[in-house]
Amino acid sequence: MTDNEALTEEQVGGRVAGLLLAAGGGRRLGGHPKALLEHRGHPLVEHAAGALRAAGCARVHVVLGARAEDVRARAALDGCVLVDNPDWERGMGSSLRAGLDSLAGTGTRAALVCLVDQPGIGAQALARVRAGYRDETSLVSAAYAGVRGHPVLLGAAHWAGVAATATGDRGARAYLGEHEAEIALVECGDVARPYDIDTEADLVHLE
Repeated sequence: MTDNEALTEEQVGGRVAGLLLAAGGGRRLGGHPKALLEHRGHPLVEHAAGALRAAGCARVHVVLGARAEDVRARAALDGCVLVDNPDWERGMGSSLRAGLDSLAGTGTRAALVCLVDQPGIGAQALARVRAGYRDETSLVSAAYAGVRGHPVLLGAAHWAGVAATATGDRGARAYLGEHEAEIALVECGDVARPYDIDTEADLVHLE
């Protein structure tokens, strides 16, 4: 079987790793890290890591930054690979680079990238995007009413290019913009709500 043929669920699970970006300091939330916000009785970081596991990711890497020791102490992240990003204050781009770097040499062929501050995007949407994996050249993104959003799946062939352009809070945005024609969009608007928890007004979305 080649990578271009249909893959079994088990094969995809071993080739696609979950990559959770959870390092931000919550500047617009009064300096309260988003990873530690409570949602349904658990820290957001725990909720998001669990969603990646439920979506079928056997390997989950979690990038930590602000108050990393508190996150380690309060969140149940057993089985996850915890990646410290000492440069987290420089923005999401630094966390994405740290996360992709941590996956090097693991045999992972693609990273399913999830943001900690989007609890409305759960396992169903993550699984749909993950299922779009074909090989290490894959680029897959969730879409909401046809508009590209999160999560995104980045095949390993793209990691170097993503890392080279991931600066500030742009993450993979610049790279994806340059490769728009290669991205497979997967509609997720019927199973997810792509809001962000950015400001105190957004806390209304937490349960």
